[in-house]
Parts: sequence; structure tokens; C-alpha cells
Amino acid sequence: MPELQPILLSALTGFISGLLLSMPVGPVNLTIINEGTRRGFLRAMLVGLGAATMDLIYCTIAFTGFSSFFGIRIVKTSMEVFSFAFMLFLGVKFLSAKTVSAPMQLGGAASRIEKRIDEKFHPHSAYMTGFVRVLGNLGVLLFWIVLAANFLSRDWVEDTLPGKSACIAGVVLGTNLWFFAVSWLSSRGHGRLNERTLLHMEQFSGICLIVIGLVNGGHIAWQLAKHRM
Repeated sequence: MPELQPILLSALTGFISGLLLSMPVGPVNLTIINEGTRRGFLRAMLVGLGAATMDLIYCTIAFTGFSSFFGIRIVKTSMEVFSFAFMLFLGVKFLSAKTVSAPMQLGGAASRIEKRIDEKFHPHSAYMTGFVRVLGNLGVLLFWIVLAANFLSRDWVEDTLPGKSACIAGVVLGTNLWFFAVSWLSSRGHGRLNERTLLHMEQFSGICLIVIGLVNGGHIAWQLAKHRM
């Protein structure tokens, strides 16, 4: 059934990107680890579910709210170049990390917005804690906007409702699988998720982002060479 191949590619793309975005050690993973260690698997998993829900909302906004904008030729070209630089920047940042930190922050203004959101919602449940952690991190939305432009321009995600839906479903599966694993490991304790392990996770995601960035750069170079022929 050849007609299923673009859908499967879209789903796989979403799954891998969901895993990569969830891997860097920021507020969500640290909260899950803390809750899993202190209160057990269920509490930690509820934090992960809340985070995955807001992640899904940001991902959906990126794929549905900006798709027509990405269709403009100059915007598409600009986003390809920007995504190349953005992936390399994040990849190097994650790979060179020396301590566990929150890697998806956008600076002082974004931090103030995140703080105001946290104070406004003041979550009391585990689910809302995870939800608000991602809601206040505008870097996640920026990440998905860049990835959506990149995936659609490369035809890794089919620019149709079924293609986008498959990608979003893959993201949901990837993020929830990661948060499930972190919740389970943290609830079992015994030093499975020490600082060294968390740093290795972040550095691995950095390597993956650098590889994706280099692939994007190679694609851009190939397109330029093709037009010159």
C-alpha cells in the first residue's frame, strides 16, 4: 500500500522529534524525577502527561497555524537557513553542557513571562504542574515552529491533514514514551538517574540535533549547486 508510506514517514518523523525534544534535562524532566523519587510512579507520570498535553498543543499550533505561511517561497527559504543554524546552535549547546540546566530558555524576558504564568495558574495537581511547566516555556513553541517548517519543506511530513495528524500522533507517542520511562526509572530510585546520566541524555540529544542540522545544511548546499547547473 504505497499510499501509506508518506503517512508512516510523517508518524516516524513526529515520534523521533518528540523523543529528541523531551530528552534535554529541563524543568519538566527534573520535576518528574523529583516526584518519582519522593511520591512514586503515578505522581511522576501525571506530571509527564500534563507536559505532553501542552507539548501537543504547541505542536498542533505550529503545524496548523503556520503551514500556509511556510508555503511562501521566501519564508520557506529563510526558515530552511534559520533551522540549519538553530539546530546546530542547540546541538552544540546541549553537547557542551557541563551541568544539568534548563536548556530551552529564551532569555530574561521569556523567564519573566514563565514566572508570571506560573504565578497566575499556581498549579496544585501533578498534571497541571507539568502542563504549566511547558506552557511557560516559549522555547518549546519556537522549537516546534522551526521543526514544522523544516519537516514540511523537506516532505518528511506530508502537507495534508492526514500527514500532519500522523506526525502529531507520533509526537504524542514519543513524548509520552519518554516521560513514562523517566517516571518509571525515577520511581525505582537506586541512582539510576544521577546527574551524570542526565548530562549524557542531554549530550546525546545534542549529537542528534547536530546530525539533523548537518543534514539540513547538506540539503541546502545541494539545492544551491543544483540551481547553478
